[in-house]
Amino acid sequence: MSAEEVLTKDTVVAYWPVLDAYLLDGETSAWTAAQWAEHLEDPLLEHPFAAGPTGDRMALVHLEVRLHPDDRRPNGAEWSEIAHRFARAAGFENPGDTAGCRWIAIQAQPGHLDVIANLIRLDGAWQDLPTNLLERLATEARRIEWDMRLIAPASALGRECPVGSVPDAFSQLAGVLAQLTDERSGPLAAVRALVEHTAHRAALQPSAGPDIGHRLELIAHRLHRIQQDLNATATRLTARPGRVPAAPVVPAARASGGHSP
Repeated sequence: MSAEEVLTKDTVVAYWPVLDAYLLDGETSAWTAAQWAEHLEDPLLEHPFAAGPTGDRMALVHLEVRLHPDDRRPNGAEWSEIAHRFARAAGFENPGDTAGCRWIAIQAQPGHLDVIANLIRLDGAWQDLPTNLLERLATEARRIEWDMRLIAPASALGRECPVGSVPDAFSQLAGVLAQLTDERSGPLAAVRALVEHTAHRAALQPSAGPDIGHRLELIAHRLHRIQQDLNATATRLTARPGRVPAAPVVPAARASGGHSP
């Protein structure tokens, strides 16, 4: 989708990657809203005994992403990237996990994105949400704003240091870490993509051994964790000196829905 194309209401801009393995090319583009809703609810019927840590079956989770009112409008590819990055931050999508959660991202109105996931995995297990979910979402929101040149909310800007209050060395270090962890062009993302690709090819080669692909998938997962840790460190470098940032609110990504983290 080009930058000139307009996203219409209820356009599905992204979904869980494993779905492509079960469908013909482009088949999902013809799905109606009702079909997508049925697709997300199917795990509740397929796994009637799956339940969360508290014994409930409130499996649907809703993340709402909202842009600043004065921000530019990302195109379809950019919205897709935003959705996948939030899905990873929330724990719905993990590199190499072929039995994960069903999720979709819908462009319901301009400047908004709704990411909806079912926590019942393909293998019938329950996908627990991270205990620091809000912090992870807020951190990823700041990264996305930086990478895509989007406007940060006023509440986020208010936590940044006043001009001149942080030594230049801290800003430079934060900039270096941001470049390392950039999901589109950073070296760690490129290495992780190569490892994931190699894992897929190894799985198709019996002579490589049954455990090689699995080991490579674990390496890719660790690389993703390193990216997140480095990004969290960059966030702390730009915080007020002498203060530990409080647990952030999530102005650009709000968690709501059936399952409350």
